[in-house]
Parts: sequence; structure tokens; C-alpha cells
Amino acid sequence: MAKEITINPVTRIEGHAKVTIFLNDDGSVKDARFQINFFRGFEKFCENRPYYEMPSITSRACGICPVSHLIASAKACDALVSVNVPETAVKLRRLMHMGQIIQSHALSFFYLSFPDLLFGMDADVEKRNIFGLIEKDPEIARNGIKLRKFGQEIIERVAGKRIHSSDWIVPGGVRWPLTKEKGKQIATDLPEAKSIAISTLEKFKKMLSRFDEEIEHLGKFPSNYMGLVTPDGDLEHYDGRLRIIDHQGNMIADSLDPTRYREFIGEAVEPWSYMKFPYYKPLGYPEGSYRVGPLARLNIARRCGTPLADEEINDFRKFGKNGIVESSFLYHYARLIEILYCIERAEEILNDPESYAERVWAKAEVSRSEGIGVAEAPRGTLIHHYKVDENGLVTWVNLIIATGHNNVAFNRAVTEVARKYVEGKKLTEGMLNRVEAVIRAYDPCLSCASHAFDSRGIDFELYDADGRLIDRNIR
Repeated sequence: MAKEITINPVTRIEGHAKVTIFLNDDGSVKDARFQINFFRGFEKFCENRPYYEMPSITSRACGICPVSHLIASAKACDALVSVNVPETAVKLRRLMHMGQIIQSHALSFFYLSFPDLLFGMDADVEKRNIFGLIEKDPEIARNGIKLRKFGQEIIERVAGKRIHSSDWIVPGGVRWPLTKEKGKQIATDLPEAKSIAISTLEKFKKMLSRFDEEIEHLGKFPSNYMGLVTPDGDLEHYDGRLRIIDHQGNMIADSLDPTRYREFIGEAVEPWSYMKFPYYKPLGYPEGSYRVGPLARLNIARRCGTPLADEEINDFRKFGKNGIVESSFLYHYARLIEILYCIERAEEILNDPESYAERVWAKAEVSRSEGIGVAEAPRGTLIHHYKVDENGLVTWVNLIIATGHNNVAFNRAVTEVARKYVEGKKLTEGMLNRVEAVIRAYDPCLSCASHAFDSRGIDFELYDADGRLIDRNIR
């Protein structure tokens, strides 16, 4: 029997996953797998539901990024009813989505990953957590709470509720306009949020010199990158066309219509995971795999398109060749830049008089049998694809979750980190935490890809070549 180390569950991520590390006889790492071992049934239990229920149902896939599912689902339903959504409704959907990205990125950076940055990868697990962060650096802890609160309050003031606000987004637009009073409330809180985003970026950049090793060895590898861009090639989260580049910045494909994704995106499966492995069909699997999310979006975009974020992206690109940043560790950096960008975009929308117009809903009945909606969730490109019958009842659903696009990257990252840091003769907290830390850098949302309750702690077991248990660490 081959030696194995199992990390189950991976901690400080959203959802449930495990990592299995396979060892050679000498204790060196042979391979590693990031495994989703629970079934996700959303695509099946949505069948036979009325199409207009889909935003509400699919947003329940996740309590962290429900707005992203609302946006993608509503866009798919817009296509089913063949309407042009009023421009004001598009602006308000965008504003809500900016709040979503701000609060989700803040959760990832401050709550889940910053304890590693503050205390170090080898620190005791008892203090390397949010409570230790509050004690050690109360200012950064408060800033994380304030920034996430700001994002959540954008959602609440626009749509009425912070979580699962599906009563507001509807096929054809939104149910009610944004009042000037609510807009003023958001605008009043915006300067503090912007100040926090800027100061956190400065703090993080000053810390980066301490993490040269992590930048170099925590999942730094060449890959392709995919995401939406504007017609001018700028950063985009709501609409646009898909762009795919390689690790040198060469264009693989551009201006791809995301509603025709099935022509160029395939979905491979592996027997050891319930999460799919999307890839770019012309390159095949796994050569056609790619990365998505904040790092990928900054790599493919010509610029962000807002003043402060454009200054930051120029500094960010200094960490890559030809401006393409490969280190998975720098997903954290990209996440902070996107927070600043979303705050700037929210300010633009709030200052636009058209954002307060009354016409926000184009009502219509189902007129097409198929609808596809695509948006950039915090973690990457999110695709909702529905087919309906003549009565508007759903007959078929395909969801490509943002986290799923990174599945090949997860496995490559954990393998490379394990080969660098894990030595099979004796388990240490630091070596195993580095394997988990590279996963946290991607901020996977596995509740979107699997649904399970599991109260177990982490049980590390190390076996020799004959299958004998030689070390165990439970925490």
C-alpha cells in the first residue's frame, strides 16, 4: 500500500474538501489531490420548477455569494423572456454585485487568510485564527469587519436584505428602484470604505517582502487564464465577452460569446471528485485548463478602468513576467485591488442620475426554450444554463460554478506545495498548513459545488509502504 497523508477537512475555506497526499517509499511526495467528496444536486432538483423561481432557488447554493448566483440566474431568465433589461436596472444589479464582491473578498482576506500572514505559516493553530487576529491586531480586524459590513449594506439598501435578496431581482430587471435616501446612505459610508481599502493595500504591500518564499513556492506555475472583459478589454464583472490568454500573455481566444460557452468549454470528470474540471475545448483536457478569479481577471484585463485601481494594477503586474502574475499567493493582492475597484465603481453608479430612474422592470412571459446567464462571481466566471418547456417549467440545468474552473489549478497547486514542504517521515503543523494555505489563496466556495454537514475535525494519518500507521495528528 502506498503511503498517504489526508487533510480532512481543509480549514478556513467555504465548504467541505479534503487533500490526499501520496508519498513515495522514501517519504517524498509523489502526487496530491484536492478532492470534493460530497454530491451537489442543484442541477437535478431545479427540474420541473417554474423558470422565475430559479434566481431564488440557485442563490441558496451559497450564503457567501448568493448575489452572484442571483445575477447569473436572472440573466439566464432575461434570455428566456427575451427582454431588454432597463439600463437603470442593469446599473442597480451592478451596484448590488459590487457590494457582493467587496464583502466576499473582505471575508476571504481578513477572516480566512490574514491570520497566516500575520502570525506566519508555522504559528500555533490556537492563535492562527480570527480570534488571534483580533487580539494581535485589533485595527486590521475592525477594518475587515467594517469593509464586509459596507458591502453587505450596499446589498441591503439596494435589495432589501443582505442575504438571499431574491425578492428584488426578477427576470426582466428588478422590482423597485433605488431611492435617493438609500443612495445617500451608501455614499455616506463610502469614503471610510475606500480609506480602509487603500490602507489595507499599503499594509499588505509592505508585508510582501516577508513572503518572498510564499510568492515563489505557494502555487506559482504557468497556466492559462479566463474571464470577462469589456469591449475595450477592461476589467468586467457583470457583462462582456470572454477572453483567454496563456502564461506569457499571448491571446488564445478573445471576444468569445459567453452564451455560446458549450462550443468552447468542456467539462471533464474524474472518479475521485464530485467537482467538474472545465477546460478550453480546442486545447483538450487537461492542457486546456485555465485559472479564473481575481488573479486571472487582472491578468487578462487591459486595465481596471478606475483611477485608484489602475494605479494598483500597475504595481501588481511588477510581480510577473510580461505583466502576467503566476503566483497563487498573489490572489490575495488581486483581491484587495478588486475591492478598491468595486468601491470606485459603486461611487460612479451612485453619482449617476440615471441610477435613480423609476423604470426598472421590463415584464414579459417566457418566449424562448433556452437561456444562459454569465457573470464574474468573486471567485471567477459563473455560468447558469436553463432549458424550459412551453409552460416555462425547467427541464434541464447546467451550472458551471466559478470555483470549478480552478479545479485543475487546485490540484496542481497542492501537489507543488506538498512536494516543496511535506516530508513524509514526520508531520508538522507548518507543512500541512502551507498545503491548506494555497487553497485559501484561491478562496474556493465549495458550498456552491457540494452540500454536506460534517462535524469532524482534521485527522492527519501517515502510513508506511506496508500500510502501517506510523504517525497521527488530530486537531
